[in-house]
Amino acid sequence: MTNILIIKLRYIGDVLLATPVLRTLRERFPEARLTMAVNRGTEEVLAGNPDVQEVLVVEKGGLAEHLRFLRDVRRRRFDAVIDLTDGDRAAILAGLSGAPLRIGFNEEHRWRGLLYTTTAQVGPSLAHRIEQDLAALLPLGIEPKAGQPKLYLSREDDERAARLLEEVGLAGAQGPLVMFQPGARYWFKAWPAERFAVLADRLAESFGCRVVIGGSGQEQKLAEEVRHQARSAPTVLAGRTPLRTYAAVLKRCALFVGSDNGPMHMAAALGVPVVALFGPSNPDEWGPRGPQSRVLYKGLDCRRCFHPTCERGEESCMKRISVDEVCAAVGALLESRERIGERV
Repeated sequence: MTNILIIKLRYIGDVLLATPVLRTLRERFPEARLTMAVNRGTEEVLAGNPDVQEVLVVEKGGLAEHLRFLRDVRRRRFDAVIDLTDGDRAAILAGLSGAPLRIGFNEEHRWRGLLYTTTAQVGPSLAHRIEQDLAALLPLGIEPKAGQPKLYLSREDDERAARLLEEVGLAGAQGPLVMFQPGARYWFKAWPAERFAVLADRLAESFGCRVVIGGSGQEQKLAEEVRHQARSAPTVLAGRTPLRTYAAVLKRCALFVGSDNGPMHMAAALGVPVVALFGPSNPDEWGPRGPQSRVLYKGLDCRRCFHPTCERGEESCMKRISVDEVCAAVGALLESRERIGERV
């Protein structure tokens, strides 16, 4: 095969977790042209990745937009399509791509299975998402090994991060830099803001940490709430960092603390130690893959309510995670790192 399309129409973390598939395909087909189709807003995590030649961005437009995109895909005459999405929209794209070989998942046993020439079988129950994605390569005769997601940054990304840290007064300051990510895609996956504030104060007092609070523009209000409640005056970067600048700042951090989200996977991919706060999602499937990580997870069965309502109140999975537990996990990681002095 010389021309392969990989589809992942999900979120930032999902696309990042799919990068071991790209690496495995590159190793098996070193001369092949690899193209990846992703949703708008996730493409930047693939910038600079040497395992993919082109990234196609799928817009959320109307029928005319989708037809134009489909015509573009068909003109490229792919030999094979590997759909890692496990969703109807991506399956339709795969089915109409014109590729003679179409591999995809169909765990729900829906009609979309008819759009593939081969249906991939996922691994054992609750296998990590990385292993599930890699299972799509088995029909190609590839026995993949567990992989580590990769995020590649440029010199320009690092320079932008350095300028931003200088603007906010953190360049050259003493003490480890710690990134907080209090926001979450769904409110029931978020740890309370007041607990992030207490944690910021404890880390400042016990370890001399300088806390920065990340997030999108929509999460800026939440970040300001954490800053307002903390005595240690953490720095709010939410809304000020495009994704790749955020990643370059994150790379300079001694630690990341946040919930199950894209930034958590970005931190792990960059080799930054992670304290991950898990609630309704299972870390066996979605946990961080990095050299150093601590996962706090209460293992409650959330199937009875889940989205959009949580009925547990103060006994919810996230609120059962205490500040003491998180502080202990942070302390263990900070104390185990030999390169803290090399961080910003």
